[in-house]
Amino acid sequence: MSEFLKDLKRTSDCGALRVGDVGKRVVLFGWVASRRDHGGCVFIDLRDRGGSTQVMFEPSLSAEAHTLSGELRSEFCIGIAGTVVDRGERKNPNMPTGDVEVHCDKLTIFSRSETPPFDISDDTTANETLRLKYRALDLRRPALQKNFLTRSTIYQTTRRILATNGFAEIETPFMVKYTPGGARNFLVPARQSPGHFYALAESPQIFKQLFMVAGFDRYFQIVRCFRDEDLRQDRQPEFTQIDLEMSFVNEDDVQQIMERLMSALWKDVLNIDVPTPFRRMTYAEAMGLYGSDKPDLRFDLPLFDATPAVRKHDGGNVEMLRAALGTRTGHDAGIVKGWRLPAAHAAKISRGEVDKLEDFAKGFGARGLARARLGAGGIWTQSGMKTMTDALRADINAAAGAEEGDLVFLQFGAPKLVNAVLGALRLHLAAKLDLIPRNQWKFCWITEFPLFDSTDDGKLVASHHPFTSPFAEDLERLESDPVTVRARAYDLVLNGNEIAGGSIRIHRPEVQSRVFRAIGMSDDDARAKFGFLLDAFKYGPPPHGGIAAGVDRLAMLLCGADSLRDVIAFPKTQKGVDLCTDAPSPVSPKQLEELHITLRSTP
Repeated sequence: MSEFLKDLKRTSDCGALRVGDVGKRVVLFGWVASRRDHGGCVFIDLRDRGGSTQVMFEPSLSAEAHTLSGELRSEFCIGIAGTVVDRGERKNPNMPTGDVEVHCDKLTIFSRSETPPFDISDDTTANETLRLKYRALDLRRPALQKNFLTRSTIYQTTRRILATNGFAEIETPFMVKYTPGGARNFLVPARQSPGHFYALAESPQIFKQLFMVAGFDRYFQIVRCFRDEDLRQDRQPEFTQIDLEMSFVNEDDVQQIMERLMSALWKDVLNIDVPTPFRRMTYAEAMGLYGSDKPDLRFDLPLFDATPAVRKHDGGNVEMLRAALGTRTGHDAGIVKGWRLPAAHAAKISRGEVDKLEDFAKGFGARGLARARLGAGGIWTQSGMKTMTDALRADINAAAGAEEGDLVFLQFGAPKLVNAVLGALRLHLAAKLDLIPRNQWKFCWITEFPLFDSTDDGKLVASHHPFTSPFAEDLERLESDPVTVRARAYDLVLNGNEIAGGSIRIHRPEVQSRVFRAIGMSDDDARAKFGFLLDAFKYGPPPHGGIAAGVDRLAMLLCGADSLRDVIAFPKTQKGVDLCTDAPSPVSPKQLEELHITLRSTP
């Protein structure tokens, strides 16, 4: 063993050897992926993070190594030395190293392995629970190792691009002051301050704004963030962001930096040239055309607005349509929108399948889903709206651009519900009918979001966070009509996924106070929660803005993975449990006593 690590140093990884290496003497280290005894000759596939290579042992090469090879089993950790040989007619086209093999004359076993609980291969049939419990073994699988090497490339490219553009990498605290209002925070008891708690930072937002006040001008950080929320396939309690902030900039400046970074990532990871600048689309345009603020632009088929036609014909003898529009005007008025599926695709959906889509719509809270198949002359068949006037039907067909054989779907009522149903229906049927091109990357900036959202009880909350700057021309409506005020916010969307979000920040204290008051936060509340930031803003804060990109989602997209758990080394389950380390776990009464915490007994 000492001979290998002292005198025989690794010459390459197990995935590097090619025909050009024939005749070379090599030293490889790794794990036995498979073993085959062919009656005198023993073959193994030796695997490390670089790939795998076939190794042959036979007595004529080394009786000692051949004898020891008889002890090898799956996942033994070994070192070999030998000569690279052309495999001739025995070449394996399914392996990158399949043209060659190593004829081994020296072998050492660094450590032996018990029989693994599942097959260490990409096509393993083991369930995810078992694989997460033995995560170190799961991470030996080539597909997962490729994912994490890709993730490493993301980090290296990010640092290179941002450093060459003048950004300083500065760390911010994980344990911070609890400030209610965003996602639920994890709390950490402070032993030296009994009864007091830190919160694990949801983001470095306030600290990076303080860096701008401090004059650092351009900051970035690859940072861990935490949210104590219910989990799902694309959400984990701890996640990683590429976080940056810039002084003396507008939206274009921030977006251009992010475009440079995305272009470099796609080039370094996938060798794909991403054209810039990316498409820009306002929030209103995105919702109007696609019913979503993160539209998938790999296929077209936009929604259409039938509200003017329905209003023109006063419902067209369909009471539900007339009632849906009601008498309200403005942002909360009812609307009628639709989506058209062209005949070539509509022909692939039976009437029974179309009828089942009503249950799909009800899953979003809708009462149903109006639909029709166009016959000759624009007549609607398979439709429940049999009382509709010919004039309204003709105008809806015109608005949809509908032709014979097309399917037309209608949804009416509150804008939020209508857009949610039709936007989801567009994606659902596109996926079902295989209308979404693969291996396309459609980036888009969504801009001019509403500054505020309304809760169910009519209160206003900040759409992004309360430090987002409103448009200057909208400030006059901040008190009189706040729901119409636009935010200088922007999200970067890729193939229907939000991969980054940011905004130009408020740097004028009087505007910040007005925004706080608009969301019902008194001056005293603002000082209690953000006093340190407000105090800093008394001393010449610069205009500034920034953005944060989610590394986990970026890695998932770049790797083509199905789940965030495939690009996070030690992920949690949907119940927030790390099956590998069995966390969270109980602590001793003594530890609780030191923290001045008493557990409530459960029945």
